Amino acid sequence: MHAAMSTTEIFLLAMLIIFTIPYLIWRVGKTEYFAPLVVVQIITGILLGPGILGAIFPTYYQFVFNPNVIQLLTGIASWAVMIFVMIAGVELDLSKAWEYRREGSLTAALALGTPLLFGCAAAAVMLTYDGWVGPKGMTWQFILGIGMACAVTALPILILFMEKLDILRQPIGQRILRYASLDDIAIWGVLALILLDWTRVGRQVGFLLAFIVAAYVFRKIMIRLQERDRWYVMFIWLAACGFAADWAGLHFMVGAFLSGAVMDAKWFNQEKMDLLRNHVLLGIMPVFFLSTGLKTNWAVGGWAVFIAAGLLLVASVSGKLVGTQLAGKILQWEKGEASIIGWLLQTKALIMIIFVNILLDKNIITNETFTALLLMAVASTMLTVPMVAPKLQRMQALISKAK
Repeated sequence: MHAAMSTTEIFLLAMLIIFTIPYLIWRVGKTEYFAPLVVVQIITGILLGPGILGAIFPTYYQFVFNPNVIQLLTGIASWAVMIFVMIAGVELDLSKAWEYRREGSLTAALALGTPLLFGCAAAAVMLTYDGWVGPKGMTWQFILGIGMACAVTALPILILFMEKLDILRQPIGQRILRYASLDDIAIWGVLALILLDWTRVGRQVGFLLAFIVAAYVFRKIMIRLQERDRWYVMFIWLAACGFAADWAGLHFMVGAFLSGAVMDAKWFNQEKMDLLRNHVLLGIMPVFFLSTGLKTNWAVGGWAVFIAAGLLLVASVSGKLVGTQLAGKILQWEKGEASIIGWLLQTKALIMIIFVNILLDKNIITNETFTALLLMAVASTMLTVPMVAPKLQRMQALISKAK
């Protein structure tokens, strides 16, 4: 039967697995409180990867996830993540960030800088052992990459969590979005620095200069278009920016974020943009989660990956909480406020996984480091709602408090 099945049939079998298993786990297990569907999909991707399913059923794994199927899944996953990252760029509200620039910049700097330092320290510890740095990774790239992975806040998942907690449209929710938005810019800036290739620096500088000109022209065109045309042109712009950034050596995800960052959210109906994000998350992002799980590996030596994941989790969570506590003391927040903000800002999942996927693709980290980071991202994200929900119930006055 196996020999008679075409690549298309095996691909559809893989898609059936991708969509069925996590949904059943999520629905039957009723995991929504601590692990929403997107988190379950990430965990399922790990379970379906070579470290677990591939080790237990190697023949079946090699049949379903053969190179041809993996190539198809990777293409879909790349486009899905590009759309998702572009939407994150579109939703950046820099005008609000400027209006509250002192409070916002100070909090964002401490909430990003402190876990970045803690993460860099954890990376330095990992460097004392072999097997964590990729074949093309330099020491500074590895340390900075791990540090930033510990500091990342996943803006799309943060929005989903705040909707679940019913604080997204409240003043505290909007404040947290401003902090996360500023951090989002820093994340992609650091990624561009890590990926800077001195053998192609001329091409990269040329891309950035050309992008500035192209973005100016693009904005002029978009203003003159009707909204129904803007939606289509947006995807043309996304593909062009992704291609140009990848050609320059900055990775297509950098181009995807830049493509969204130069667009104004007011150009589009907010409800339709929310629907687009939700439909992408529902219809094609599960493929990305599966392809991510296929990269997990425990070959470094069993428990070493889990020990590294625990070290990174401590660095990430403690760094974020220490950073927001410092901001709270300086800005004189109420007692308990910094803890709520800190736990929400340490939400990782999507953006962090995208970030470390790029580091893996560029051979800056190994599969083992990627696996440890992925486990850390899942654990930190699953902690968020259980830690924040009881605090919000005790401090209802904070929800409507504006800064």
